[in-house]
Amino acid sequence: MNAPVICFGQQPCGFFPKRFLAAKVFTARRLQAEIGGEIVFFFHDSDHDPRETQTTLRDRATGEARRFNFAFENKVQRKFSPLYAKRVPEGWRDNTARQLPPYVDPRWIAGFRQVGAANVADFCLEMYRRMGLLEGVRVARSGDAALRRAACDVPEFFVDVAYRGETVRARFVDGALQLHEGGASFVTLPHEPFEKSQVSPTRDTRLCWMQSVLHCTHYIAGAGEQAYLRREDAPEITFVNRDPIDRSDEAYCEITA
Repeated sequence: MNAPVICFGQQPCGFFPKRFLAAKVFTARRLQAEIGGEIVFFFHDSDHDPRETQTTLRDRATGEARRFNFAFENKVQRKFSPLYAKRVPEGWRDNTARQLPPYVDPRWIAGFRQVGAANVADFCLEMYRRMGLLEGVRVARSGDAALRRAACDVPEFFVDVAYRGETVRARFVDGALQLHEGGASFVTLPHEPFEKSQVSPTRDTRLCWMQSVLHCTHYIAGAGEQAYLRREDAPEITFVNRDPIDRSDEAYCEITA
């Protein structure tokens, strides 16, 4: 039999990762200790929602919560660009680092200052690595052109295209490319040909798309994922609920060693 492939998935979820992502990592490592195999992080960096990277930190003296997020260069990039294409503006890192001392151990502030990534997704991933969360974990990115070409076709998807000088993630609907402005408002883009390297799945098609490339045997599912995962799309997978963690939507900043 082939060795187990233990997978968990997540968008970039804050420059310090949300605690539910840390819990997925810990669950995967516990399972690996029990059954062996490889751990794979399906890093969904083609998501475009800027709310995904909100980072909630608590003042270590008062316990008061404060939300941080990346700055964005313009409205188009903030609303529509995939996270791998949202650029980190000049000065944002150093300005944010100056605000972190009440909230974060100096070790992580020093690591934060050393991150030189040019885009939001890379910045998050590099910080997670500096925190030791991804040691021994293989990362597969939904924005990777080679992974996209290897993935199966899906009926519902987004396409990364150019719009007003930026790369944006447009939903393909009834033969048209659309950007969701909010509510019932959409912008329809001019039709243009595209290829598989530009395509990423919707929430409902993400599991089968991912599985066609990663062939995981076990998948660590978060609380939100359990509500929408179409398990019938991948009956060969054993689904495992992530271990519980308190304050799951807040940032994970613990010092473990």
